Amino acid sequence: MLLEMTPAEGRPVRDSASTLSEIALPNDANPLGTLFGGKLMQWVDMAAALAASRHARRHVVTAAVDYMTFLQPVRIGQLVVLKSSVNRVFRTSMEVGVKVFVEDLTSGDVKHVSSAYLTFVALDGERTRAGIPQVVPETPEEHLRFQEAGERRQHRLDMRARAVERDRVAAEAAVRQGEK
Repeated sequence: MLLEMTPAEGRPVRDSASTLSEIALPNDANPLGTLFGGKLMQWVDMAAALAASRHARRHVVTAAVDYMTFLQPVRIGQLVVLKSSVNRVFRTSMEVGVKVFVEDLTSGDVKHVSSAYLTFVALDGERTRAGIPQVVPETPEEHLRFQEAGERRQHRLDMRARAVERDRVAAEAAVRQGEK
């Protein structure tokens, strides 16, 4: 059972870690019999949202998805297992990591398919940003993910600032072009 805590107290990673399992069905596959990448991305988003919602105990929305690579194909009939956990909480946002595995149900062979990091924002009843309890890493792996999440966040913020600056410069150039 999860204890209700104030944002200052925090919650351990284990309290919101989640597992989502799906069977790859023909409707989810391309003509080659492998899972659509977009379907896997949908499942990754859902798995991450489960961990984020369980941690925040609020509605959450996806704010960003870091890059995703597809390491192995998923074939029709295989089991896809998605494991998600909150890596770090910032004030109203949090990073959630998702690791995806495929299991061949006939052989029992399990392979790593993909990993992704997603940023979620928690919302209150008025659908505005809400504070989130801190996450408490307990294991060495959780501490490492916590530290690395801070580095990834700084990278995301730097990239966003560069994109805003590019947009500002492009808008100014468009205005100047219209003045000619």
